[in-house]
Amino acid sequence: MADIRPFPAYRPKTDLSGRVASPPYDVLNSAEAAAMTVDNPLSFLHVVKAEIDLPADEANDSEKIYARSAANLQKMIDDGVLVQDAKPAFYVYRLTMGDHTQFGLAVGCAVDEYVNGTIKKHEFTRRDKEDDRARHMEVLGVNAGPVLFTYRAKAEVRRLIERFVADGNPACSFTADDGIGHTVWVINDAQDITDLQAVFTGIDAIYVADGHHRTASAHRVRDIFRDQNANHNGNEAYNHFLAVLFSDDELKLMGYHRVVRDLNGMAPADFLAKAGEIFDIREIGNTDTPEPSDHQQWGMFLGGKWYRLAARAGSFPADDPVNSLDAAILQSLLLEPVLGIGDPRKDSRIDFVGGSRGSKELERRCNEDMAVAFAFAPASVSQIMSVADADAVMPPKSTWFEPKLRSGLLVRSLKD
Repeated sequence: MADIRPFPAYRPKTDLSGRVASPPYDVLNSAEAAAMTVDNPLSFLHVVKAEIDLPADEANDSEKIYARSAANLQKMIDDGVLVQDAKPAFYVYRLTMGDHTQFGLAVGCAVDEYVNGTIKKHEFTRRDKEDDRARHMEVLGVNAGPVLFTYRAKAEVRRLIERFVADGNPACSFTADDGIGHTVWVINDAQDITDLQAVFTGIDAIYVADGHHRTASAHRVRDIFRDQNANHNGNEAYNHFLAVLFSDDELKLMGYHRVVRDLNGMAPADFLAKAGEIFDIREIGNTDTPEPSDHQQWGMFLGGKWYRLAARAGSFPADDPVNSLDAAILQSLLLEPVLGIGDPRKDSRIDFVGGSRGSKELERRCNEDMAVAFAFAPASVSQIMSVADADAVMPPKSTWFEPKLRSGLLVRSLKD
């Protein structure tokens, strides 16, 4: 069963929602965050990337960053920018990108279900990133940004959400600068909450889609707060953490692309010939799109031209849920043996480009600081679930979800 709990969110005043809501902390660097907040002192980036508010000689001091984050959050509460709801609620969160729309349910998910495997993961986490998010969470005493979870679509959940949306008025609705629409409805009727909890007891697995480090950090912070609480009883707010749950048939993924700095000592023509020994290759014409639409294929930008690579039958284990993934195939057949990229998590010669930036970004990188780029088809939600169900992990940088949830629209206290 899935144990979901309502919570009294801190939310921006309705007329300030668009100014407060910010991109997640991990999709932009500090310089980008600083530029984005020049004319917006209310941006939640002042909470999730508070180094932008510190002098240069303190901007790398983690403890000073966490302290400034906490102070900035408290100021937003004291100034009435963020106001806590009077009673616990669930929240419908709609994302709109062009003609794509998806409806999520913001809830408190149980740390214990992450521990026992009801909440399933498909990525390794890095200790340093866990340390950062756990400490940020501990110092602020809140879940400052939601994680994105998915579950196998259930008609009753969809019916309930559609009814809430049809019957209620949005608490906020705005379109961000990037064109993504964000709308939130509040569900605080006791019977509605009970109905949703009852439906989710019939869902036997929830899958981490985007937010493995925040999920793992919530587990660590729960343990810290539990050990500090002599009267711990399991009902404290810190036993759950903020997530937005979307059904698997509504999520949208884009490719997560690769760029490599050099050709491992080879000339472009020699590398192209070597790749041709492994893959079927053709030059892409003007009518083709660089990003492939099918799996086991890639777009390759080399020497100012786009090529289509296709894996040959028998060159990879088609029945293996991990090693049949596009990222694993390219890694095992080309990136490691030919380009010498042994561990893409650590090798500084490789970089990753989120799908929303598109093929033009790959071309730009190759024209500036990289030698070759590889464009990927989007992974599928079913692939993610298959890997998680097998207790395995996806290759690094395999999934890019778009549109992304904004931080600051819903803040969940770990103390209340």
